[in-house]
Amino acid sequence: MMHVSRSSSSSSLPPSINTNLPGTSGTAPNNAQALVQEITSLVKDDDRIKVAGIDLDGILRGKIMAKSKFLSILESGFGFCSVIFGWDMHDKTYAEELSISNAANGYKDIIAIPDLTTYRRIPWENNIPFFLLSFYDPNTKEPLAVCPRGVLKKVTDDLSSLGWEAMCGAEFEFFNFKETPDTLAAKGHTAPEALTPGMFGYSLLRPSLHQDYFYDIYDKCKEFQINIESLHTETGPGVYEAALSYTTATQMADMASLFKLSVKQLGLKHGIMPTFMAKPYSDQPGCSGHLHFSIRDISTKANLFAASGSTATATPSNEQQLHSPTSDDDLIPNQSALESAAPDAYSTSSMSSALQHALANPRPVWEKVEGVDKMSQIMKWFTAGLLTGLPSIMAILAPNINSYKRLVENYWAPVTISWGIESRVSAIRVIGPPQCDPKGTRLEMRVGGADINAHLAIGACLAVGLYGIKNKLAMPVGPTTVEMEQAEEGQSHKPMRIKAERLPKSLKESALAMLAKDSIARQVLGDAFVDHYGATRLNEYRLWETAVTTWETKRYFELV
Repeated sequence: MMHVSRSSSSSSLPPSINTNLPGTSGTAPNNAQALVQEITSLVKDDDRIKVAGIDLDGILRGKIMAKSKFLSILESGFGFCSVIFGWDMHDKTYAEELSISNAANGYKDIIAIPDLTTYRRIPWENNIPFFLLSFYDPNTKEPLAVCPRGVLKKVTDDLSSLGWEAMCGAEFEFFNFKETPDTLAAKGHTAPEALTPGMFGYSLLRPSLHQDYFYDIYDKCKEFQINIESLHTETGPGVYEAALSYTTATQMADMASLFKLSVKQLGLKHGIMPTFMAKPYSDQPGCSGHLHFSIRDISTKANLFAASGSTATATPSNEQQLHSPTSDDDLIPNQSALESAAPDAYSTSSMSSALQHALANPRPVWEKVEGVDKMSQIMKWFTAGLLTGLPSIMAILAPNINSYKRLVENYWAPVTISWGIESRVSAIRVIGPPQCDPKGTRLEMRVGGADINAHLAIGACLAVGLYGIKNKLAMPVGPTTVEMEQAEEGQSHKPMRIKAERLPKSLKESALAMLAKDSIARQVLGDAFVDHYGATRLNEYRLWETAVTTWETKRYFELV
């Protein structure tokens, strides 16, 4: 579960580094030069640097560089083989070669530029300096269409042009096993030994069994500038859950990607293998990757998801204590920016008539549900965009074959296009007063598993949410209603059925929904990204479709 931090979540970079800079690309010349000088000073006593970029599966691909080489490419970047976007997570090139990286173009180089604002040191690798990379098209010098950090940057730039900033939190569940890559391979990747037995959520006892590992996750991640708000056991054998501290969308995506890598590396040092696979056990709940969202006004720090009338105020020492709009007019800040971005959709007269229409017409019955009045109009539009666009971004929120094994009824995972006030059985959970202060008003996207690519998932959710705001979408459905069915013989509890449209049930179904000519994903993420990413998901499905599984051999080998 996510708990919004009451302390600042700003990065612990050296004070002189301006964390508001977007990186070397697009930075004002004077600021960029100052940042280069600062980084040069910070690594003066080092002889090597580690850098890594993120592929479409959320895997970090990188290398160690000599300091002299690193300093020579700070502003211009360096060539990086494009094959990282032309193969899958097991380094097998896609059956259908894609335009960015293929044999015909020789798997040509793309340009990798280190984002200097991501500077940190890896405490379990002798404090080697580390930087994240962003990838660029060598011909246009624009962000590569399929670079996950670039996809997120595009939507955060769109929000910034409106005077807004996305804030985000993330929480990941992961199972842990007494295994190493070698021991698991020797078992044929079957029957891994759980780190601890039984079902014991929020246990103070279980972490004592592997205390060094448990505390290393918290302490070493903090040193690596991954701010963990809480860490605890979840219900299931050897399963932990970590909530990362609320921060800007870009910083959260970076932290989330580095968190998963860090846990895996720390696990290796303790003879433990964690997994962020969405559904490791068929008879246990899966591993979630829930994301929390709100939008704030950059200048006033107002939480634009909080309803009118809140008196909460932000303080310089605590960025999480955001204040809320105080009138209906405040629900649409930066009106001139909106009109400039889309004159027809955002003219003052059309906004006025929309408000008049709302006053002249009765609200839907569900508008009177307790808690809905705590949602601002912007939050409702954003939620409507998420609900409307959800089927078209499912291939991002559930990117693997195994992702859909998690999305089944009665296992604490959403299976419908739904939302609700404080509803953990819905795809979207709206969180607001009285469960939190108005300044903490936010929504939780509960569809994604721990196997998400954080940059793509956060970027896609923000993009379809912004689509809802720009088009002033109405909620396609009201809050969740639940029907409890009669328990069958042998069942320990009554099955739960939500009255709402079903989410896509397979990776193929999700990929085809994204690839549709009129998909919302295509409208907000662009043809180049959708065509490439959708094809990679269909490739994953085809591999599964032709695979012979252990289930099949156990079931049919002898008897058919």
